[in-house]
Amino acid sequence: MTTVTEVLTAAMDSVTLTNDINTNGNKSKYAGGTTDADGNSVAGDMSQAEINEMVQRNVDHLKIILEYTDPNVKGSSNSKKTDCTTAIATGTTYITENS
Repeated sequence: MTTVTEVLTAAMDSVTLTNDINTNGNKSKYAGGTTDADGNSVAGDMSQAEINEMVQRNVDHLKIILEYTDPNVKGSSNSKKTDCTTAIATGTTYITENS
């Protein structure tokens, strides 16, 4: 049986993606960005609409996870829930500011 901790640990991938795109935009590795030989970030080839869709999918995923009742993520006091909630707000703001 999967535990709350295991579910929230897996959710951290969505948190990391959302936070990285918020910080780096289209230069994020999650948006196809890379770092050149001089250490400079280079934009990926994803459009802003594609990036926003990816962020939205991850925001939606986090919202669903926070509602889980088996295991009881919803009723849990696990500190990783705060990371998820913050990433939801961050992702939502990112999409609004980049639409």
